[in-house]
Amino acid sequence: MIRILLITLFLLITLNARENPFFPTEGEKDIPLTSTKDMSLPALKRATITLPSQARVLQKVTIEFKNLDGSIETKNIELKNAIDWHLPIFISQSYSALNESVEPRISEKQASFNKIASIKYATFLSSGKTLKIVTKDNIIRNFLLAEPHRIVLDFNRDTSLKSYTKNIPKNVFSVIRIGNHSGYYRAVIELDGFYRYAMKKVSDGYIFTLR
Repeated sequence: MIRILLITLFLLITLNARENPFFPTEGEKDIPLTSTKDMSLPALKRATITLPSQARVLQKVTIEFKNLDGSIETKNIELKNAIDWHLPIFISQSYSALNESVEPRISEKQASFNKIASIKYATFLSSGKTLKIVTKDNIIRNFLLAEPHRIVLDFNRDTSLKSYTKNIPKNVFSVIRIGNHSGYYRAVIELDGFYRYAMKKVSDGYIFTLR
């Protein structure tokens, strides 16, 4: 009888039982929590991101996502593409976007210019981020100022122009101001954001291209 009790006691001491049978044993992988509660989220249709006016090149896109087990990961896409900050960046899971045609680039000759301002000696035309000034007068100075961003142009003509201001709503070239000075007149062209520009002399005036 004593021998049976000793054997039973020894077996109880050496028994490797889990403290709580409802938790996994050591080495087992946790299974994501499940329940009858509806945990579904709305499907991604389309989200947009608006960039500041200084943005010119999209370097990289980083996406952070949650896995089935609740862990968080990120994926990066290296791009280095020129962008127009006026247009939002779209994020979607629509296959229709793959079939959309790419908008062709329009050359200066093909561009459709609209007259946005005019004085006796110069006419101002715009097409997107391109400004054409039709004039016989030579530009003797041109430079860029900030706050607000504006291009300053001095034209070589001794005249007596009256001060002129033209607001152009919903245009990259938002305001044009012209004033008379001794020996020249000055055109100040306010922009709707941060830009650099390139100037080119053409047969009938000048073309300014923002970038």
